[in-house]
Formats: sequence, structure tokens, C-alpha cells
Amino acid sequence: MPVAGAPMLERMMERILSAQTPFELVVATTTDPGDDRIEALCRAIAVGCFRGHPTDLLDRHYQAALAWEADQVVKIPSDCPLVDPAVIDRVLGFARENEGRFDFVSNLHPPTYPDGSDVAVMPFAVLETAWAEARRPFEREHTTPFIWDRPERFRIGNVVWETGADLAMTHRLTVDYPEDYALVAAVFDALWSASRPLFHLDEILEFLADHPEVYAQNARYAGVNWYRQHLGELRTVTGAATRPAPPSTRAAS
Repeated sequence: MPVAGAPMLERMMERILSAQTPFELVVATTTDPGDDRIEALCRAIAVGCFRGHPTDLLDRHYQAALAWEADQVVKIPSDCPLVDPAVIDRVLGFARENEGRFDFVSNLHPPTYPDGSDVAVMPFAVLETAWAEARRPFEREHTTPFIWDRPERFRIGNVVWETGADLAMTHRLTVDYPEDYALVAAVFDALWSASRPLFHLDEILEFLADHPEVYAQNARYAGVNWYRQHLGELRTVTGAATRPAPPSTRAAS
């Protein structure tokens, strides 16, 4: 899907590559022929691409990290096209400053940033442990819950939003539904330009505050996430961290 004249994935990679922390970006996509165009896009903009299992994302991420000989693995979901490079730097900076103290660092447990600001980092050895031991389907699909849902086994670090605000359940900058895409496209149309392609989270929030009609486009999905389907299995997530999807909804393709 296009935003600001380019595929949304390309605009997202543009933002990720603006982060200052040294890293190598790899897009972990699937072996499905429909994802040939993702590989072609990565080739066109000189970004690494790994193709792996269509539904076992834990295996796909592990195999990508193995192929790139990563010592630390960072996961940023591709449904977060507005992720702020400054947030990436803050999470990775915290992980580097506390190297050896944590087995998993993110800004998600518990979350405070708006939904769609997801950044998680872990040593390769920890990802490998999850890959070898995770058995439940949702642990394979979502890559990291085997780790963060076992605080008695893994040392979990969390980066809270330095503003002191908590918009995790009220602001939705991720893309699962057509309404999400409409909001993201509107934000890019308003804030992106060729002369100034990078804009930050505070600018996004200011734009949404000034344009309540845009904010309202996906407001009914605020707080909706995959946790709701597994509350009986997850030990560190309560019902307060998720809302049921409203009736008569369809996920974006």
C-alpha cells in the first residue's frame, strides 16, 4: 500500500535507517511468491532481505539472524510504519548501556508509547533458546512471548516513555485494519516531504490533536491487539492491556 508516493514499507525503512545507533537492517519476509515484490523493493533500495517460513515468525527471525551472524537481534514489526528513529535509538541505547544486565529489552512490557512504536532487542543466544524450546503456536507466531512471558527465567528490561505519558491504549499508529492505513496515509501526506522526510512522534501527536477527524478514523481500535486471544495462556498480561475488536471488522491485507 502506498504512502507519500512510495510503498509503506519503503517509507518505514526510510525512518528506521534514520536511527543513529549502528545496525544492519534486514527485512525478514516469507517464501510466498506474493512476497517477491518485497524482495525486489529491498534490492532496489539496497536493504538486506531474508525469506523464511510464512507463519512461524520465530523460525524466520532466528534464521535471518543466523544468516546475518547477528550478536544482538532487534525486532521492529513491519506494521509499525510510523516508528520514530529516536525511539529506536532510545531502546537500543538503553540495551547497550545495560549490556549483560538483561536478556530482553523493549518498550512494550508494559507499553507506554503509542501502539506502533514497537522496538525489542535480545542477544542472539536468547532468541536461539526461544527458537529451540517454544512450542505453543502463538509463541512461534509472535517471536518473543516465550521470552518476555517468563520473567522468572529471563531478565526483562523495559523502556518507558520519557514524557511520563501513557498513550498505549489511546493512540494507534500500527496497521491492521483499513482505518489504520487511512490514518497512517493521512499522517504521511501531512508531514512527509522530499526535503524533510523525517518527522517525529511529537509532531505526529500534535497533528492528530489538531485534526481530530484523522485521529477518529481508527480510534475504535485503540487498545485492540493479539493479547486478547491468549489471556488464558499469557502470565504477564492482564485484560487491562487489551480490548476486544469491535464487531464487524476486517483486517487489512
